[in-house]
Amino acid sequence: MLYSNCVETFTLPSFAKINPYLRVLGKRPDGFHEIFTVFQTVSLHDDLEFAEGGEVLLECSDERIPRDETNLIIRAARMLNERGGTRHGAVIRLEKRIPSPGGLGGGSSNAAVALIGLSRLWKLGASLDDLAPIAADLGSDVPFFLTGGTAIGTGRGEKIEDAIQISKPHLLIVTPDVSVSTAHAYSLLGAENLTSEALESILFVCRSEAKLLDLRHGVLRNDIEGAVFKAFPEIGRVRERLARLGAANVLMSGSGASVFAVYEKEETRQTAIKALDDEVNWRTFAVAAVSREEYREKVHGRL
Repeated sequence: MLYSNCVETFTLPSFAKINPYLRVLGKRPDGFHEIFTVFQTVSLHDDLEFAEGGEVLLECSDERIPRDETNLIIRAARMLNERGGTRHGAVIRLEKRIPSPGGLGGGSSNAAVALIGLSRLWKLGASLDDLAPIAADLGSDVPFFLTGGTAIGTGRGEKIEDAIQISKPHLLIVTPDVSVSTAHAYSLLGAENLTSEALESILFVCRSEAKLLDLRHGVLRNDIEGAVFKAFPEIGRVRERLARLGAANVLMSGSGASVFAVYEKEETRQTAIKALDDEVNWRTFAVAAVSREEYREKVHGRL
């Protein structure tokens, strides 16, 4: 065992997400962008193993991942201690599978699961309502990963609303060897300042479109996609190739560089995976949607 002297060790999955719908509504006075997005957790996941320790330490299977205060897992632990006025320690082992960066929310997912796991390890009895403000301070996508499934995100993405759970089509995620920071992707848009009147009008349209969202046959949208493709043509090439390989729908996830494709049949997805064997710098992941109920069972368990 990794931690033979520990009283308790347990492992929680940290799931990735895709964004089948992402509208950038404009710039806010605080410098962030106002967005409307639909989040969907998928079966690709990292693993976080938690164990008791004298101080907060992070180990990781990927040497490229930082282990200091720049990692959201460490920041989540520090903030949880600060909010509770405690000084608990822990050893956290991260088994990394989600590409980083990749537009799949890996770091945000890790942070949310760290909050959930440490609350359990430290026996804090914290509810999701207790953890939500900390999650929002950690990052825009972090609050979504407290509950997972299908959800709507507004504001910076941190305001989470329930949504009708998406059916389970055959999904394929492809991540090329391209690094796109979220800040850079949004800066490429040149979005205009947003008025409160315009916001209410656009949000009404977005909610109407989100209610009709269908991964297989609906119109998927990502307002960042075009600008990112111009700056990073390789990501656009991923999208084009997946479309030629029989996908019913294709879209870049979040700020990229990952692109996901929706297939009607498993046979078509498998044919596409085989056809991509010649792309040595692309990582491919055959995944399924993870519902809110599945997410709560696997991440929260007996909490």
